[in-house]
Amino acid sequence: MTTFPDGFLWGAATASHQVEGGNVNNHYWQWEHEEHSPFVEKSGDAVDHYHRWREDLDLLADAGCTAYRFSLEWSRIEPEEGEISRAALDHYRRMIDGCRDRGLAPVVTLCHFSTPRWFHNDGSWLGPKASDRFTRFAEVAAPILGDASHILTLNEPNLAAALPVLAAMAARGEPVAGLPKPDQALTDAFLDAHRRSVEVLRGTAPVGLALVGQEWIAEDGGAERLREHRAAFEDQFLEAAGDADFVGMQVYSCARIGPDGPVAPPAESLTQAHLEYRPQALGASVRRVREVLPRTPIVITENGIATADDAQRIAYTEGSLRGLAAAIADGADVRGYLHWSLLDNFEWFSGFGPTMGLIAVDRTTFARTPKPSLLWLGNVARTNSLGEAHGVR
Repeated sequence: MTTFPDGFLWGAATASHQVEGGNVNNHYWQWEHEEHSPFVEKSGDAVDHYHRWREDLDLLADAGCTAYRFSLEWSRIEPEEGEISRAALDHYRRMIDGCRDRGLAPVVTLCHFSTPRWFHNDGSWLGPKASDRFTRFAEVAAPILGDASHILTLNEPNLAAALPVLAAMAARGEPVAGLPKPDQALTDAFLDAHRRSVEVLRGTAPVGLALVGQEWIAEDGGAERLREHRAAFEDQFLEAAGDADFVGMQVYSCARIGPDGPVAPPAESLTQAHLEYRPQALGASVRRVREVLPRTPIVITENGIATADDAQRIAYTEGSLRGLAAAIADGADVRGYLHWSLLDNFEWFSGFGPTMGLIAVDRTTFARTPKPSLLWLGNVARTNSLGEAHGVR
């Protein structure tokens, strides 16, 4: 039987814009409604988690899990610059209390991609006031976060800094095979905002940064290019994360790098999210993080698969967890695992098509239906182990 450390956190994650619904004051809502929007669907009511969070937490806790990650919606708390909604702060404080009441450790993200329109339309993260504004938001949020288990400042800034580069490549008609190196000016802005907000929040609860992690695979002749690419996309972000209390790693797949840069994965291995099916990526990524940050605790803040086949979801998760357990056995200090996602939700540009949740949601009635994968993960959580008793083959 494969076991995990005592006190290991088991749970699932969501992000405000992807589940709450009605986030009309953030820049994604604005972007979704533009005439030539790249989104295939609008978020709309999403899955109404803003009103149904109690039911959703009950399902997670009743399954046997012990942690829930969610994000604050900055545009609800500060819909106009300097105008603070006490009602929105109270809502998220009640969610933190609701987690604790159910035996769930609240893992809270300050900013999971979405920002207020006023922030976005005045330079966004490259604006001269961006870091000041985000630091002020951290100061506003800090009083409600005292009972959080962990706090994440930003979600996947290494991905967010790469997306404009990706969009520019696509606009020029260049082939896109994987994630490019991030824009350095945007990288510097994100990391400055992270560092300043950590100083505000330090001592409130353990504070960290959530990063995209990958298994790095050098194709023939690609070793040197891989090192350059990894340094830009991962290592400089890990260095910044090492100054905080822990690092959150979000791992789904691998990056194949050849002598000319990223290489497209085999077409037959792609998931609904167009990522290579690669459960072994989690363990490989954790081993790499341990090499770079040997004294920094790790929390897996996202891992999952976009698939309509829940048996495949269980198989992927089981494979990921076995690789994670092996990395822990070899010395990696990993404190918890949060599956993405708790609910089938709004997956950004792809809309509601890719299903990544442990719970299915009827898009008309919002009725929740737990999948076998939720029960499976709950059984793993209850015993803190993997074995035949969970139906793992």
